[in-house]
Amino acid sequence: MRFSYAMLPDHPVAEALAAIELADELGFHACYAADETWHKDLWVLFAAAAARTRSIRLGPSVSPVLLREPTHIAQALATLDEVSGGRAEAVLSSGNTGLLEQYRIDPARAKPLSRTKEALHVVRTLLDEGAITFEGEFYAYDGLFTFARPVQERLPLKLGGMRGPRTFEVAGEFSDGCHHALSYTREAYAYMVEHLKVGAERAGKDVASLDIGAWVVFATANDSAAAREAARSMVGIYASAMSDEQLVRNGVDPAELKPVVDAIRVGDLARGIELTSPGVTERLSISGTPEECAEKIRTELAPAGVNHVICGITDRTLVRAFTGRDLPEVPPAREQLRLIHDRIMPAFA
Repeated sequence: MRFSYAMLPDHPVAEALAAIELADELGFHACYAADETWHKDLWVLFAAAAARTRSIRLGPSVSPVLLREPTHIAQALATLDEVSGGRAEAVLSSGNTGLLEQYRIDPARAKPLSRTKEALHVVRTLLDEGAITFEGEFYAYDGLFTFARPVQERLPLKLGGMRGPRTFEVAGEFSDGCHHALSYTREAYAYMVEHLKVGAERAGKDVASLDIGAWVVFATANDSAAAREAARSMVGIYASAMSDEQLVRNGVDPAELKPVVDAIRVGDLARGIELTSPGVTERLSISGTPEECAEKIRTELAPAGVNHVICGITDRTLVRAFTGRDLPEVPPAREQLRLIHDRIMPAFA
């Protein structure tokens, strides 16, 4: 089981860089960040981090192909790969629904999966060959080339998915893996792996060779209640992007969560947090003491075939930035990274 740090790059830059440096020292597999307008630019941040780290891999999870042209993603990845000495990788998707709505983009009308699959082909081709001539449904190029070349012989490209099943099948067939966001049960991840396997078999691949990633809302502390309260502050914000089908696979009745989602979508975060019950927090996060978090990973994620836990660490800074709440008892990201390294990772070595 690999462990990675997923950051929303909203911390002060010096603080974010210090956390990435620590994750590198502690042996985390990768640091990922959201490639979204809402946050600080991950490409600039990771270029700076590359010069201060030695082994940790760096890249977007996810980069939205409905907002960022795929040849520009390839160019940025190749440059980051050179800067980092061959440590770049990327997870692609159509994008965050809430952000797309602010751009007045209706993802349902944009054929998101077909577009993402085509964008994956474009990025893969430009990375591998340095040039592309292509006539697709969404993208077309005539001899486009770039001098930005990756160091790695094959820079890993994966897909981000939440609903499935077709997304998971496409990921298994055409990419190097899938990061499934916001799921927490064995049922949800078994469903993902089942459909990844269908796609992998079409391509003659072993599903176990893929990066089968669980991107989870995560908070840990010696004080279990403090960690769970941090997660409770964020769960509704993330859950508002989950489909009813996905909620059900995670043991949540959509009707139970509807008042929370309704409050958040009109901007009443305080009300949304108030309505988020401890039970919903437990079902839609990995939070608590390190031992409690390890137990959930051991019983829910690992048996389904997940081989990569991507910890979307929620700390005091993020809670304050997103909700205005101040939870001084919640450990900073760096302290949580140490707790993961010292008391969770050894259980899966």
